[in-house]
Amino acid sequence: MNFDDLLSHYKAKACVVSVEFFPDGTYGNIRVVAGNKAHCDDMAALNHPFEPGCPYEACFPKNPNFEEHCFRCIRDGKPLHAYVNLYMMGLWLNMFLLPLDSDKENIGYCIYCYDVAPKADSSAMADLSADTAADVLKACIKLRGSGNIKHAFQDVVEDIRKICGSDHCCILLTDDEKCTCSIFAESLREGSGLYPMARYIQGFYAILETWPDTLAGSTCIILKDDRDMENLRERNPVWHASLRYAGVKTVVLFPLRHGGKLLGYMWSLNFNVEDVMKIKETLELTTFFIASEIASYKLLNKLEVMSTIDSLTGIKNRNVMNNWVNQIVEGQVPMPDAVLFADLNGLKRVNDERGHAAGDKMLRKAASILQSVFHDGEVFRAGGDEFMIIVSKIAEDEVRRRVDQVHYLSKITEDVRFSVGVCYGESDIRTAMRLADERMYADKKSYYEAFPGLKYR
Repeated sequence: MNFDDLLSHYKAKACVVSVEFFPDGTYGNIRVVAGNKAHCDDMAALNHPFEPGCPYEACFPKNPNFEEHCFRCIRDGKPLHAYVNLYMMGLWLNMFLLPLDSDKENIGYCIYCYDVAPKADSSAMADLSADTAADVLKACIKLRGSGNIKHAFQDVVEDIRKICGSDHCCILLTDDEKCTCSIFAESLREGSGLYPMARYIQGFYAILETWPDTLAGSTCIILKDDRDMENLRERNPVWHASLRYAGVKTVVLFPLRHGGKLLGYMWSLNFNVEDVMKIKETLELTTFFIASEIASYKLLNKLEVMSTIDSLTGIKNRNVMNNWVNQIVEGQVPMPDAVLFADLNGLKRVNDERGHAAGDKMLRKAASILQSVFHDGEVFRAGGDEFMIIVSKIAEDEVRRRVDQVHYLSKITEDVRFSVGVCYGESDIRTAMRLADERMYADKKSYYEAFPGLKYR
């Protein structure tokens, strides 16, 4: 067959790829035997002049998934399409594989037509098989249509496990600053013989952080047979050993990336290897949307934290305090037994004499003391140097003991001193707040009478 004549009719970048087949059903060398003008020009632009018959990695990054696509296209005699994120290069690859006849017993051929772009193309994403499109659409509807995002992800992971025909499917989120990972959603087939991920999560980050090197720029890792597992053993013996220990025979793993940032991973274990290409096609796109939804979820959580947590002290802010009070007034939250106000003495003096950095440190120490003593209550920064504490299911003498403990802990610090007011057993939250506030100011007056040199400072 005259490959050059055939490729001359292709305007897009195209080449002919050959795959060497072995009697045991595996494959060997993969080469690019011919290329059209667009392909040759592309190679020249990359300073890699094309040489017919060269190993494919002389033209394209070495990638086990690309090899698998070429192998299956030729072996099965069926065209294949994939649209993948080449995240290491910041590009999206749209690729088509068409099988060709061969006059050689152990060599097969296919046309590889491809294009790359810096941004995702929605029309390319939509060019999927009907089954895959339906599965992806179903996942998107669940993620966007649920009021409870965690429940929605649980449903989606369960669906993906069934699509893959696998024993276990899981989404793991990573925290590279803390060097930890967490289980975001998980589905385990009953009777699979595998254990939930919680059994292994402690210290699992040490294995997870080896995955980027194992991916080596690929969009996913697919381990479908003993040959793949043996290759993994050579490349990543620690992960290989953990999989064997857990009873895992096959793995498909996708990184979850959004905006260039790695959020975590999704994997499916002991999947149906007969559907490996459909599984890859489905997860390739589903993980794109999953990563986007996880990024939105994490952003919303961050915004919620920013709106509820005092950024200086790390305790709940006045907005949350007001919400608590409103919920108590409306009967949505039970009336606490004790309401306390605590005010720092001498913060202005510290700010004036030692600077605001010292004053901020003083506030953080004060919040830490209150949180440690009232660990079973709610501690709020009401504003400035004032804190409010509410505690339920506590005896009055225990409240007094804890106030004494607050004073003891503050005395062993360099500068933290509290004035505290307590109201116990009041049935109206606003009355309790008013009384606690009045008693706190009375305590402050006593403090300045004892230390007149610090008054108003």
